[in-house]
Amino acid sequence: MSNKTILVVINDLFFYTKLRDALLPQGYKLERARTQEDFSSKAAASPDAVVMNLNDLSLDPFRALTLLKADPLLAKVPVLAFANHEEVETWQRAKTLGVSKIVSRNEFSARTGALVQEILGVRP
Repeated sequence: MSNKTILVVINDLFFYTKLRDALLPQGYKLERARTQEDFSSKAAASPDAVVMNLNDLSLDPFRALTLLKADPLLAKVPVLAFANHEEVETWQRAKTLGVSKIVSRNEFSARTGALVQEILGVRP
C-alpha cells in the first residue's frame, strides 16, 4: 500500500475515473486541480507526482508545468502527461518543460497504474 499523494490535472471524467480506479485501491491519495489557481495552491503542498492531460483546456498545462519546474522545491516532482499521439509539437514542448514521461491517451488508458508506479520508481 502507498501513502503517496498524486496531483491530478484531469477534468475528463473517463480518464479521471481510470486513474482513480487504478490508484485508490493501492492507497494513493488523489488531489484534483481543476483550474490554474487550484493547481498552484495544491502543487505548493509538494505532491509525490503530477498526472496531467495536456489536451485539457480548463487550464494551461504548459503554464502549470513552467510554474512547477521553476520552483526549486517542486522541480524534481515527477510528471506523467498524456496527449493525442498526433500532436508532435505538444509532446516536444512537454519534454522541453521537464515532463518525466509522456504517453498517448490510449496508452494512459490501458496502463494507468503501471505508468504512475513507473514515474514514482515503484517496482511491481
